[in-house]
Amino acid sequence: MRIDLHTHSTASDGTDTPAELVRNAAAAGLDVIALTDHDTTRGYAEATAALPAGLTLVTGAELSCRVDGIGMHVLAYLFDPEEPELARERELVRDDRVPRARGMVAKLQELGVPVTWEQVARIAGDGSVGRPHVAEAMVELGVVDTVSDAFVPDWLADGGRAYVGKHELDPFDAIRLVKAAGGVTVFAHPLALKRGQVVPETVIAELASAGLDGIEVDHTDHDAPTRARLRSLAAELGLLTTGSSDYHGSRKAVRLGECTTDPEIYGEITRRATGAFPVPGAGGTGR
Repeated sequence: MRIDLHTHSTASDGTDTPAELVRNAAAAGLDVIALTDHDTTRGYAEATAALPAGLTLVTGAELSCRVDGIGMHVLAYLFDPEEPELARERELVRDDRVPRARGMVAKLQELGVPVTWEQVARIAGDGSVGRPHVAEAMVELGVVDTVSDAFVPDWLADGGRAYVGKHELDPFDAIRLVKAAGGVTVFAHPLALKRGQVVPETVIAELASAGLDGIEVDHTDHDAPTRARLRSLAAELGLLTTGSSDYHGSRKAVRLGECTTDPEIYGEITRRATGAFPVPGAGGTGR
Protein backbone atom coordinates (compact mmCIF):
# COMPACT_ATOMS: atom_id res chain seq x y z
CA MET A 1 0.00 0.00 0.00
CA ARG A 2 1.11 3.57 -0.76
CA ILE A 3 -0.22 5.95 1.87
CA ASP A 4 0.16 9.77 1.90
CA LEU A 5 -1.20 11.35 5.09
CA HIS A 6 -0.63 15.09 4.50
CA THR A 7 -2.07 16.96 1.50
CA HIS A 8 -3.81 20.26 0.79
CA SER A 9 -6.49 21.44 -1.62
CA THR A 10 -8.02 24.75 -2.64
CA ALA A 11 -10.07 24.59 0.56
CA SER A 12 -6.93 26.04 2.16
CA ASP A 13 -3.69 26.76 0.28
CA GLY A 14 -3.33 24.00 -2.31
CA THR A 15 -3.90 24.50 -6.04
CA ASP A 16 -5.88 21.28 -6.73
CA THR A 17 -9.57 21.29 -5.92
CA PRO A 18 -10.53 18.47 -3.54
CA ALA A 19 -11.90 16.52 -6.50
CA GLU A 20 -8.74 17.06 -8.55
CA LEU A 21 -6.64 16.08 -5.55
CA VAL A 22 -8.20 12.64 -5.13
CA ARG A 23 -8.14 11.97 -8.87
CA ASN A 24 -4.47 12.98 -9.03
CA ALA A 25 -3.75 10.78 -6.01
CA ALA A 26 -5.26 7.77 -7.78
CA ALA A 27 -3.28 8.58 -10.93
CA ALA A 28 -0.11 8.76 -8.81
CA GLY A 29 -0.70 5.19 -7.64
CA LEU A 30 -1.72 5.99 -4.07
CA ASP A 31 -3.98 3.65 -2.12
CA VAL A 32 -4.74 6.03 0.77
CA ILE A 33 -4.72 9.83 0.92
CA ALA A 34 -5.42 12.15 3.85
CA LEU A 35 -6.97 15.55 3.14
CA THR A 36 -5.49 17.85 5.79
CA ASP A 37 -6.31 21.42 4.82
CA HIS A 38 -5.35 24.17 7.25
CA ASP A 39 -7.90 24.56 10.04
CA THR A 40 -10.83 23.57 7.82
CA THR A 41 -12.92 20.58 6.80
CA ARG A 42 -14.59 22.33 3.86
CA GLY A 43 -13.07 20.01 1.25
CA TYR A 44 -14.45 16.76 2.66
CA ALA A 45 -17.74 16.58 0.72
CA GLU A 46 -16.20 17.32 -2.68
CA ALA A 47 -13.31 14.92 -2.15
CA THR A 48 -15.67 12.15 -1.03
CA ALA A 49 -18.01 12.65 -3.97
CA ALA A 50 -15.13 12.40 -6.45
CA LEU A 51 -13.24 9.57 -4.74
CA PRO A 52 -12.11 7.04 -7.36
CA ALA A 53 -12.53 3.32 -6.82
CA GLY A 54 -9.43 1.84 -5.19
CA LEU A 55 -8.50 5.01 -3.28
CA THR A 56 -9.34 5.49 0.41
CA LEU A 57 -9.81 8.97 1.89
CA VAL A 58 -8.73 9.82 5.43
CA THR A 59 -10.39 13.03 6.59
CA GLY A 60 -8.29 15.38 8.66
CA ALA A 61 -6.98 18.92 9.17
CA GLU A 62 -3.69 20.65 9.88
CA LEU A 63 -4.20 22.75 13.01
CA SER A 64 -2.26 25.99 13.53
CA CYS A 65 -0.65 25.95 16.98
CA ARG A 66 1.92 27.92 18.97
CA VAL A 67 3.86 27.02 22.10
CA ASP A 68 6.37 29.24 23.91
CA GLY A 69 6.24 31.66 20.98
CA ILE A 70 7.10 28.99 18.40
CA GLY A 71 4.66 28.12 15.62
CA MET A 72 3.90 24.46 14.95
CA HIS A 73 1.28 22.39 13.15
CA VAL A 74 -0.66 19.42 14.46
CA LEU A 75 -2.17 16.98 11.96
CA ALA A 76 -5.53 15.75 13.22
CA TYR A 77 -7.00 12.63 11.65
CA LEU A 78 -10.45 11.03 11.67
CA PHE A 79 -12.04 13.35 14.23
CA ASP A 80 -15.75 14.20 14.34
CA PRO A 81 -15.94 17.43 12.28
CA GLU A 82 -19.16 18.43 14.05
CA GLU A 83 -17.71 18.29 17.58
CA PRO A 84 -18.55 21.84 18.75
CA GLU A 85 -15.51 22.86 20.79
CA LEU A 86 -12.97 21.84 18.15
CA ALA A 87 -15.15 23.35 15.40
CA ARG A 88 -15.27 26.65 17.31
CA GLU A 89 -11.48 26.79 17.62
CA ARG A 90 -11.01 26.08 13.92
CA GLU A 91 -13.42 28.89 13.12
CA LEU A 92 -11.48 31.34 15.33
CA VAL A 93 -8.27 30.51 13.47
CA ARG A 94 -9.94 30.87 10.06
CA ASP A 95 -11.60 34.18 10.99
CA ASP A 96 -8.19 35.62 11.86
CA ARG A 97 -6.65 34.71 8.50
CA VAL A 98 -7.98 37.68 6.50
CA PRO A 99 -6.82 40.46 8.86
CA ARG A 100 -3.51 38.64 9.21
CA ALA A 101 -2.98 38.45 5.45
CA ARG A 102 -3.96 42.11 5.08
CA GLY A 103 -1.39 42.94 7.75
CA MET A 104 1.34 41.09 5.85
CA VAL A 105 0.41 42.93 2.65
CA ALA A 106 0.73 46.24 4.51
CA LYS A 107 4.15 45.28 5.88
CA LEU A 108 5.37 44.22 2.46
CA GLN A 109 4.22 47.50 1.00
CA GLU A 110 6.19 49.31 3.70
CA LEU A 111 9.22 47.27 2.60
CA GLY A 112 8.77 48.42 -0.99
CA VAL A 113 7.02 45.32 -2.36
CA PRO A 114 4.06 46.44 -4.54
CA VAL A 115 1.79 43.58 -3.52
CA THR A 116 -1.92 44.37 -3.12
CA TRP A 117 -4.73 42.75 -1.15
CA GLU A 118 -6.70 42.31 -4.38
CA GLN A 119 -3.83 40.25 -5.81
CA VAL A 120 -3.61 38.01 -2.73
CA ALA A 121 -7.40 37.57 -2.60
CA ARG A 122 -7.43 36.55 -6.27
CA ILE A 123 -4.75 33.93 -5.65
CA ALA A 124 -6.53 32.57 -2.55
CA GLY A 125 -9.89 32.31 -4.32
CA ASP A 126 -12.30 30.42 -2.10
CA GLY A 127 -9.50 28.94 0.02
CA SER A 128 -8.52 29.92 3.55
CA VAL A 129 -6.08 32.75 2.84
CA GLY A 130 -2.62 32.29 4.31
CA ARG A 131 1.08 32.97 3.91
CA PRO A 132 1.47 30.77 0.80
CA HIS A 133 -0.97 33.01 -1.06
CA VAL A 134 1.02 36.10 -0.07
CA ALA A 135 4.19 34.27 -1.07
CA GLU A 136 2.73 33.42 -4.49
CA ALA A 137 1.92 37.09 -5.01
CA MET A 138 5.59 37.83 -4.33
CA VAL A 139 6.56 35.23 -6.94
CA GLU A 140 4.21 36.86 -9.47
CA LEU A 141 5.93 40.18 -8.83
CA GLY A 142 9.39 38.65 -9.23
CA VAL A 143 10.42 39.49 -5.67
CA VAL A 144 11.30 35.83 -4.98
CA ASP A 145 11.73 32.87 -7.33
CA THR A 146 9.60 30.34 -5.44
CA VAL A 147 7.00 30.24 -2.67
CA SER A 148 9.56 28.58 -0.39
CA ASP A 149 11.94 31.49 -0.96
CA ALA A 150 9.42 33.82 0.70
CA PHE A 151 9.48 31.80 3.93
CA VAL A 152 12.73 33.33 5.20
CA PRO A 153 13.45 35.92 7.93
CA ASP A 154 13.69 38.69 5.33
CA TRP A 155 10.07 38.07 4.41
CA LEU A 156 7.35 35.75 5.80
CA ALA A 157 9.07 33.31 8.16
CA ASP A 158 8.00 33.37 11.82
CA GLY A 159 9.36 36.62 13.20
CA GLY A 160 10.31 37.82 9.71
CA ARG A 161 10.10 41.41 8.54
CA ALA A 162 6.64 40.94 7.01
CA TYR A 163 5.33 38.33 9.46
CA VAL A 164 2.03 38.90 11.25
CA GLY A 165 0.72 36.53 13.91
CA LYS A 166 -2.76 35.04 14.09
CA HIS A 167 -4.97 33.19 16.54
CA GLU A 168 -3.39 29.79 17.13
CA LEU A 169 -4.19 26.89 19.40
CA ASP A 170 -2.04 25.82 22.29
CA PRO A 171 -0.91 22.36 21.09
CA PHE A 172 -1.82 20.79 24.43
CA ASP A 173 -5.35 22.13 23.97
CA ALA A 174 -5.32 20.91 20.37
CA ILE A 175 -4.45 17.38 21.46
CA ARG A 176 -7.19 17.45 24.11
CA LEU A 177 -9.80 18.76 21.66
CA VAL A 178 -8.93 16.29 18.91
CA LYS A 179 -8.96 13.40 21.37
CA ALA A 180 -12.36 14.52 22.67
CA ALA A 181 -13.59 14.51 19.05
CA GLY A 182 -12.35 10.93 18.59
CA GLY A 183 -9.31 11.84 16.49
CA VAL A 184 -5.60 11.05 16.31
CA THR A 185 -2.81 13.66 16.45
CA VAL A 186 0.57 13.81 14.68
CA PHE A 187 3.12 16.64 14.98
CA ALA A 188 3.75 17.85 11.40
CA HIS A 189 7.36 18.32 10.16
CA PRO A 190 8.66 18.90 13.71
CA LEU A 191 12.30 19.62 12.78
CA ALA A 192 11.81 21.61 9.57
CA LEU A 193 14.54 24.07 10.48
CA LYS A 194 14.42 25.95 7.20
CA ARG A 195 10.92 27.12 8.14
CA GLY A 196 12.26 28.87 11.24
CA GLN A 197 12.56 28.10 14.93
CA VAL A 198 11.42 24.61 15.92
CA VAL A 199 9.92 23.21 19.11
CA PRO A 200 12.54 21.72 21.48
CA GLU A 201 12.58 17.96 21.99
CA THR A 202 11.68 18.51 25.65
CA VAL A 203 8.36 19.99 24.53
CA ILE A 204 7.79 17.08 22.14
CA ALA A 205 8.23 14.79 25.15
CA GLU A 206 5.66 16.84 27.08
CA LEU A 207 3.25 16.62 24.15
CA ALA A 208 3.73 12.85 24.04
CA SER A 209 2.87 12.67 27.73
CA ALA A 210 -0.25 14.75 26.99
CA GLY A 211 -1.47 12.23 24.41
CA LEU A 212 0.25 13.10 21.12
CA ASP A 213 0.04 9.99 18.95
CA GLY A 214 2.89 10.50 16.52
CA ILE A 215 5.39 12.65 14.65
CA GLU A 216 5.82 13.15 10.92
CA VAL A 217 9.30 11.83 10.18
CA ASP A 218 9.55 11.29 6.43
CA HIS A 219 8.99 14.77 4.99
CA THR A 220 10.85 16.67 2.30
CA ASP A 221 11.95 19.29 4.84
CA HIS A 222 13.79 16.63 6.89
CA ASP A 223 17.19 15.41 5.69
CA ALA A 224 18.44 11.88 6.41
CA PRO A 225 20.14 12.67 9.78
CA THR A 226 17.02 14.54 10.93
CA ARG A 227 14.81 11.59 10.03
CA ALA A 228 17.12 9.24 11.91
CA ARG A 229 16.99 11.47 15.00
CA LEU A 230 13.20 11.69 14.85
CA ARG A 231 12.87 7.90 14.58
CA SER A 232 15.05 7.54 17.64
CA LEU A 233 13.03 10.16 19.50
CA ALA A 234 9.76 8.47 18.53
CA ALA A 235 11.06 5.16 19.85
CA GLU A 236 12.07 6.81 23.12
CA LEU A 237 8.66 8.43 23.54
CA GLY A 238 6.47 5.64 22.19
CA LEU A 239 5.20 7.72 19.26
CA LEU A 240 4.02 6.58 15.85
CA THR A 241 6.09 7.71 12.85
CA THR A 242 4.43 8.86 9.64
CA GLY A 243 5.57 9.94 6.18
CA SER A 244 3.79 12.36 3.88
CA SER A 245 4.24 14.62 0.88
CA ASP A 246 2.69 17.81 2.32
CA TYR A 247 1.45 18.26 -1.24
CA HIS A 248 0.16 21.71 -2.25
CA GLY A 249 -0.30 21.14 -5.98
CA SER A 250 1.71 23.49 -8.20
CA ARG A 251 2.43 25.83 -5.29
CA LYS A 252 5.35 23.65 -4.16
CA ALA A 253 7.67 21.35 -6.08
CA VAL A 254 6.57 18.23 -4.18
CA ARG A 255 4.83 15.23 -5.75
CA LEU A 256 1.97 13.25 -4.27
CA GLY A 257 3.39 10.19 -2.55
CA GLU A 258 6.91 11.66 -2.39
CA CYS A 259 7.02 10.39 1.21
CA THR A 260 4.65 7.73 2.52
CA THR A 261 3.47 6.06 5.73
CA ASP A 262 4.01 2.42 6.65
CA PRO A 263 0.75 0.42 6.35
CA GLU A 264 1.11 -0.86 9.93
CA ILE A 265 1.28 2.71 11.23
CA TYR A 266 -1.76 3.63 9.15
CA GLY A 267 -3.60 0.65 10.60
CA GLU A 268 -2.79 1.79 14.13
CA ILE A 269 -4.06 5.31 13.38
CA THR A 270 -7.36 3.92 12.13
CA ARG A 271 -7.62 1.63 15.17
CA ARG A 272 -7.18 4.56 17.56
CA ALA A 273 -9.72 6.80 15.81
CA THR A 274 -13.34 6.80 16.92
CA GLY A 275 -14.63 10.12 15.54
CA ALA A 276 -14.71 9.14 11.86
CA PHE A 277 -13.63 6.31 9.61
CA PRO A 278 -11.68 6.12 6.34
CA VAL A 279 -13.88 6.42 3.26
CA PRO A 280 -13.33 3.80 0.54
CA GLY A 281 -13.63 5.06 -3.03
CA ALA A 282 -16.64 3.98 -5.04
CA GLY A 283 -15.72 5.44 -8.41
CA GLY A 284 -17.03 8.94 -7.70
CA THR A 285 -17.57 11.47 -10.47
CA GLY A 286 -18.00 14.66 -8.43
CA ARG A 287 -16.17 17.81 -9.49
